[in-house]
Amino acid sequence: MGDGCALKDHTSAGRLTTHVLDLSSGKPAAGLRIDLFSYDGDKADFILTVHTNADGRCDAPLLSGDIMKSGEYELRFHAGAYLDASGPKFAGRRFLNVIPIRFGIDKVSDHYHVPLLVAAHGYSTYRGS
Repeated sequence: MGDGCALKDHTSAGRLTTHVLDLSSGKPAAGLRIDLFSYDGDKADFILTVHTNADGRCDAPLLSGDIMKSGEYELRFHAGAYLDASGPKFAGRRFLNVIPIRFGIDKVSDHYHVPLLVAAHGYSTYRGS
């Protein structure tokens, strides 16, 4: 579906959002690439690629309205590329590269918020509001 920060259908209250905070700098992770996939068993279907804005968020929901369906999804946060561009250079391979977070959407009328807190050697996530 291309490289943008959202799918534009906002007819429902239900939506999927995310944001990324860089724990090393204490600032939003601007410019971090995120890929969204849906899953049917082990089969992944690409939905879209987005990049976070200056506030570490996307400008609009990743899913909303008729596009948001009940099912299993995965956000792939490209933390390694972000950390290489924004932090100190490492002599070898980074510990973190792509961080996959797989989750389920049950009620399409709900707001699902999947934030990521990231640093060079660890990360954390939760269902936010």
